[in-house]
Amino acid sequence: MAKVGIVGAGAMGLAAAYHALSDGHDVTVYEADRVAGGMAAHFDFDGLSIERFYHFVCKPDQATFDLMSELGIGDKMVWVDTSMGYYINGTLYPWGDPFSLLKFPLLSMWQKFLYGWSAFRQTKKADFDDLEDLTVKEWVIRDCGQAVFDLMWKRLLDLKFYEYAEDVSAAWFATRIKRVGNSRKSMFQEQLGHIGGGSQTLVDALVAAIEAKGGAIHLGTPVMEVVSDGGTVKGIRSQQGMETFDHVISTAPTPLVSRMIPGLTDAEKAAYDAIDNIGCVCLVMKLKKPVTEHFWVNVIDDEMEIPGLIEFSNLRGMLDHVVYVPYYMPVTHPKFVKPDAFFADEAFGYVKRINSAISEDDLIGYHVGRLKHAQPICGPGFSRRIPEIQTSIDGLQVADTCFYYPEDRGISESVRVAKEMVAKI
Repeated sequence: MAKVGIVGAGAMGLAAAYHALSDGHDVTVYEADRVAGGMAAHFDFDGLSIERFYHFVCKPDQATFDLMSELGIGDKMVWVDTSMGYYINGTLYPWGDPFSLLKFPLLSMWQKFLYGWSAFRQTKKADFDDLEDLTVKEWVIRDCGQAVFDLMWKRLLDLKFYEYAEDVSAAWFATRIKRVGNSRKSMFQEQLGHIGGGSQTLVDALVAAIEAKGGAIHLGTPVMEVVSDGGTVKGIRSQQGMETFDHVISTAPTPLVSRMIPGLTDAEKAAYDAIDNIGCVCLVMKLKKPVTEHFWVNVIDDEMEIPGLIEFSNLRGMLDHVVYVPYYMPVTHPKFVKPDAFFADEAFGYVKRINSAISEDDLIGYHVGRLKHAQPICGPGFSRRIPEIQTSIDGLQVADTCFYYPEDRGISESVRVAKEMVAKI
């Protein structure tokens, strides 16, 4: 049995704690936030418990289903027929199925064939090694042509990645297409899932299981240093003092790692520091009316500075209509520090433009969440830039969401990587 310290109580940290306790280890978790769950945590939206940052489940997310079964909440998965749309310069088009593609008026028949064939092929591939050294731009232009890239993807990439827009990995992007593309009831019907009660249901079940197995979770306790000596991990120093551990797992964002772990080699610190991240200001609105019939709408409009909106109430049933509007941007962007009301006013103006039947009286309330490290920038060849999870310090493993590559951030990947790390203790 080892004494294990875990940095971070997001989905990965909690899953690691659960599995380590199940293997008989003594576990303590440290979390800077006052609540567990990380990006999966909920907030009280005027009586509605809902995620601070939107989450949905796809059918390939097997690691999530396995963990839920172990925790006795496997029956909480809910599957819903969903759809998506494209709002392009004033018009909302249905998207995501063969009929919608065929009827789409802004592409030629040949462009539609190339687009559909490329998307279909991604859902059948075992890996994306052939795309590893390509950017999204290079890949889409190669497979579908410049006009398709310019119309369907350029604006979306610009508004999510800004100065990094032309340095996004095609392998990462294609993996996202595969995950969602394989979450279907049929060729003609997308089907996405949510956990009954929201992702907080899983967070609460993990916390309860950790505590029942004798684990400790210290909330509101940021880690000041992961201490090592002579190339071996010694413990964790926090505001509560120094506690010794045989093994430490860090799930903190990579931009924080080199400062938090001074015992790493200079080469390791440089590798963590070289991984750039995009921040996110995530607005959640509660409305009296629906905006669209779709769960996800990509937005391409020169007068609208958002890549899309997620109408969460079209996935998870609730009394009011709930819409997420994510503003991804570097934290150095002047807009990132704008007040909450700025984002609410701007995004609600966009909503009224998409659906002219919505008026000022239809806005019930809003909430804004902010993350400085919301999305790692995964460029071409990113697999060769990710440090090893096992560091040069004996007994210390480090991973965050960029280690899921080419998979994107998600609970299922958090759970998978957590279990792999625990197996190495």
